[in-house]
Amino acid sequence: MRSRCLVVSLASLFRRMPSFTCAMLGLALFAAHVPHAIAEDAFTLTSTSFHAGGTVDAAQVFNQDDCQGGNRSPQLTWRNAPPGTRSFAVTIFDPDAPGRGWWHWAVAAIPATVGSLPENASASGFLKKLGAFEARNDFDLDGYGGPCPPPGKPHRYVITVYALSTADLRLAQGRPALMFDHEIGTATLGSARMVVNYGR
Repeated sequence: MRSRCLVVSLASLFRRMPSFTCAMLGLALFAAHVPHAIAEDAFTLTSTSFHAGGTVDAAQVFNQDDCQGGNRSPQLTWRNAPPGTRSFAVTIFDPDAPGRGWWHWAVAAIPATVGSLPENASASGFLKKLGAFEARNDFDLDGYGGPCPPPGKPHRYVITVYALSTADLRLAQGRPALMFDHEIGTATLGSARMVVNYGR
């Protein structure tokens, strides 16, 4: 409806101003659709393991104590990173855990040429082959640790991929996830995320 009104308005202008050429009209119509074009080119994150707002499958759940899952890091794909991206980082954080929340995964130094991670990239050695490194999560383990909240209300898990302006963060394998989060924040050009849920 908005576009049709704009066409009528521009047509009226065209009749009143002979110098308002067809080329100018076309340019104006293109500009009216620019927000839509920008939205299509947004930095996005998708997954075959998760879908936004969905429930975490057993394959991604932690496997320790009373949590009996596969503890496989999720498949992730991202597109349309911002210009100037030199590397990527990925985190999974539970903001509903008591206290300051719970870090389940933090990965940095993923090359800028990479646009996806396969399922189980953490335990399979895929990330090491890329030259990426993983933080020590809040289970006190290096790499991915899946959801394992206490019984009760489901928790949210925020999966974020960051486009970074550098490939040289002051990080190394096994450093605390909170340190990864800080260093990632100093170099972020843009981010894409999804939120999934899990409860017991």
